[in-house]
Amino acid sequence: MDSHPELSLDNQLCFSLYRASRAVTRAYQPLLKDLGLTYPQYITMLTLWEHDRPRGMHELVRELGLDSGTLTPVCRRLEQAGLLTRQRDTVDERRLIITLTDQGRALRTQAAEIPTKIACMYKDSGIDPILLKQELDNLSALLVGD
Repeated sequence: MDSHPELSLDNQLCFSLYRASRAVTRAYQPLLKDLGLTYPQYITMLTLWEHDRPRGMHELVRELGLDSGTLTPVCRRLEQAGLLTRQRDTVDERRLIITLTDQGRALRTQAAEIPTKIACMYKDSGIDPILLKQELDNLSALLVGD
């Protein structure tokens, strides 16, 4: 008999969020494979597409909620794929500037259908994706203190 039911894995919000996050990421994999992107590369490209201008690495880190140790190899691979460039700022060499290439911009058109395809996967589930996103954003802001 368990004297600490509060420690049961099935009672943990964190585990439900973890499991859902992994399931969502897996759902994206076949769609992103056609683009030659991993999920971390995709969310990085989403940010770059949304603000199609040169961006500092620290700005991307802040927007994505990733650390630079995670984002640096993602950007390096995107650069190797010809989707972006990484250059030191001429004014401040400590600052790394990320810029989309024409090839990176063109990929946006192919990626435009992905959100619709994902939405079709849960269309008839009874889940309100807008409400769910708001709740998750609120939880993140509460825990991170944004």
